[in-house]
Amino acid sequence: MSEKAAHRRRFVGETPKGCRVEFAGGQLRKPNNRERKKGMHEDLEKVKLLACDLRDGKEFPRSPRATLAGYVLAARAVDKCRAVLVQLQGEYHSNCPLDQRWLNFAEIDYGDFRSLVASGATDDEIAAWIEKNAKKRPRAEIVAWNNKERDLRLSDLPHELQEFMENYIQRYVPRNRVVYHWFDVYDLEKQRI
Repeated sequence: MSEKAAHRRRFVGETPKGCRVEFAGGQLRKPNNRERKKGMHEDLEKVKLLACDLRDGKEFPRSPRATLAGYVLAARAVDKCRAVLVQLQGEYHSNCPLDQRWLNFAEIDYGDFRSLVASGATDDEIAAWIEKNAKKRPRAEIVAWNNKERDLRLSDLPHELQEFMENYIQRYVPRNRVVYHWFDVYDLEKQRI
């Protein structure tokens, strides 16, 4: 485990004393009106401690099957958003169609979600925020949606996404690996299954 990964796992919440992260040519910006109004401000030093380095296959976002606040896709969306905020995203994108499936179901605004992640919030803090801000639904409805997402086949996706995935699979999924479900693409790519 890398030293940065150890820091990320060990320090949940506050930045450890004496730990300083330098940004090339950068100062942290002042919070904008929207952030001030919501009581959030960017803390990119804290985000950098929590972020995965998604460049060149060093680390990967969590599986889409991993849950945060009871939702599949949410933990992966957090990992990608953190990486984008501190320019460690590589070829990954935040607010992509995969993230949008969860954001739309939970009825969470991406700008609000991004602002929270940019504040340096931990997974526990993000989970609490999601529980407070997501559309209130019975747990059974969320579980049913999670299972539907886990079971989606490529043929169930919109045509544009099917076309994108066809090229993505050829490029990233090891040869001779069969994709049964949409989430398999991401887990096969990272050799989780």
